[in-house]
Amino acid sequence: MDESHRILGAGLLDALERIALQAGARIMQIYASGVTASLKGDGSPLTEADLAAEAIILAGLAAAAPDIPVVSEEDGGGIGPRPDPEAVFLLVDPLDGTREFLDRNGEFTVNIAMVAAGVPIAGVVLAPATGRLWSGVSGMGASVQAVGSDGVAGARRPITVRARPDGDLIAVTSRSHLTAETEAFLASLPIGERRSIGSSLKFCLVAQGDADVYPRFGPTMEWDTAAGQAVLAAAGGRVTDPTGMPLVYGKRATGYRNGSFIAWGG
Repeated sequence: MDESHRILGAGLLDALERIALQAGARIMQIYASGVTASLKGDGSPLTEADLAAEAIILAGLAAAAPDIPVVSEEDGGGIGPRPDPEAVFLLVDPLDGTREFLDRNGEFTVNIAMVAAGVPIAGVVLAPATGRLWSGVSGMGASVQAVGSDGVAGARRPITVRARPDGDLIAVTSRSHLTAETEAFLASLPIGERRSIGSSLKFCLVAQGDADVYPRFGPTMEWDTAAGQAVLAAAGGRVTDPTGMPLVYGKRATGYRNGSFIAWGG
């Protein structure tokens, strides 16, 4: 990993946190007022909150990092010129877990990540409904902060993955996308407890040592995973495909689509 990329990510982290908190505050205003959704071309839901959060994030990133290209979900995968996969770019999911947002279960997040040479280097994941902000830079550690009702983040608490236990593992799985392949994978491990939860929160539970493994067999998009992967990596975890190879980011040819992956703690 290029040390200059790590330093750039660390320098941007405060700005990414601030921008995520601003977007989260607007999301919660809309959440409180009641929400309706339309459907995008792929059949997934789209709300006013998705669009409002994206506008805040894109404006904030343009001010904080005007020379870094942005790939965001709601603009269809790219603001301005598409980034070179080997270059630095930002990945944004302004409201990850729109179904959870509509179901009003609180399991939705704001995701912003910096990617360099195909690897998520820095990321922030905000859960505005539950008041938690996770962030991390690869090689520099990860933390979680409580966020008050005023939208202000408190003191950082360092987080790390837990060592693999001698006994059973704790697994987290998608609330909305559980597949037969995921069930088969879990059956191959000594799983003692399972928890289903929405959005990128699954990465954060592994990162802070509350779970050991998060398998996802089925497609996701890079903006769904980059911020959570960055936090997990900073906390000492890793994300691979089912063969053990790392996920690669900046896949313009596939429309920034991921294949299956497994997120591991210790």
